[in-house]
Amino acid sequence: MSPARVSDATLPPAARRVVAAASIGQFVEFYDFTLYALMAYYIAPQFFPQESTTAQYLAVFGIFAAGFAMRPLGGLLFGHLGDRYGRRGVLMTIIVMMGVATAGIGAIPTFDTIGLWAPALLLLCRLVQGLSAGGELIGSNTLVAEHVPASRRGLIVGFTTTFVNLPVPVILLFEVLLVALLGEESFVAFGWRIPFWLGGAFALIGLVLRFGVAESPEFRAAAGQGGPRASATLEKTPLLGALRHDRRSIFFVFAVAVLSGLAFYVIATYMVSYLTVVVGLERREALAANAVGMVVLFILQPFGGLLSDIFGRRRLLLVGGLLIVLTTVLGFALASTGDLLWVVVSQVLLAAAFAPYFGTTCAFMVEAFPVARRYSGGVIAFNAAYLVFGGTAPYVSTWLVGAAGNSLSPAWYVTSVAVVVTGTLYFAPRDKIGRATSQLASSAPER
Repeated sequence: MSPARVSDATLPPAARRVVAAASIGQFVEFYDFTLYALMAYYIAPQFFPQESTTAQYLAVFGIFAAGFAMRPLGGLLFGHLGDRYGRRGVLMTIIVMMGVATAGIGAIPTFDTIGLWAPALLLLCRLVQGLSAGGELIGSNTLVAEHVPASRRGLIVGFTTTFVNLPVPVILLFEVLLVALLGEESFVAFGWRIPFWLGGAFALIGLVLRFGVAESPEFRAAAGQGGPRASATLEKTPLLGALRHDRRSIFFVFAVAVLSGLAFYVIATYMVSYLTVVVGLERREALAANAVGMVVLFILQPFGGLLSDIFGRRRLLLVGGLLIVLTTVLGFALASTGDLLWVVVSQVLLAAAFAPYFGTTCAFMVEAFPVARRYSGGVIAFNAAYLVFGGTAPYVSTWLVGAAGNSLSPAWYVTSVAVVVTGTLYFAPRDKIGRATSQLASSAPER
């Protein structure tokens, strides 16, 4: 079964529309974040004083990390609103904020034109991106999970989340086309801004799709709406409820998100800079090789979710974590040869190894909490992990290579974290095969 077959006729039209809206929302979120990182090559010299290349990259990746500092705040805000008033309206607000901030980056004048206002405005747009992104992935996957059958939840949530892998090949396509149309010099001068404006257009498409999405049936039931089985179980302070009743769930979801955030941002955002700055590959070759890997990940990731429906979330996360441990250093070693063929092989290897873990992550995180605290509980753990490990991944990786003088340092960093996380998840509650991993949530009393 390919990803394109997931939304088949067995899903009702309302659920299929939710899947489409969630897919484009997650694409937009990671397009925004990935675009910034991949365009760092052009942003760094135009928005920061002409110092050393390393200093410019550290500055641009520092602002990249600053966006993640807003994710916990956005998660707390949108998680509370989503658990109190519904998922749909919150997700519509989020995608508007994403689009405005991304298009705004494309409109900021350079440092030579407005001085320090250039990096200041860049930081502002990144903070807005971070605030909105703090509620997107957990919120949209919560809405999907609450619309689809539990027996297929891993596959379908894995399908919606796999759209986070498409930005790299899409951005590569835009860059190739724009360079061909405008010429290299014009693209460096202003053409790199066009993909940011297109990000605003993608967000508008997502907004239109979300207008037609129905509220989650499980949320409506928890709110005392929608039929005889409904009962009002919503909480006035779902965040406090999660901290009081779901600490165990928060801990394990944090552990899962630590590795997914670090591994994803190393291979999806830092990798192109690694291949160009450290390995010495031409930028177009680096982007093309990385794009091949991300397409492979796009295809394989839903199968991780499918296998988790069959064998259980915890088991797939353990297998996925072990694969990351065994392949990351090898993948970076192949990439560091500088031979384009081996670089492509390295990207495919990493994608295939990381797919089972990535495909299972979001289903596990959503199912770990009861409906009334699902959004709030998920965003606490997810955003804390992405702040500490995801947002800093390019910065720490750049620093490690410079400090250690070892091109494999980022790989050893990911591997070390994977060992700790996989060992931690061994002690996670065992879920029942073929049903949700709600054993965590069922141990937490509803209020």
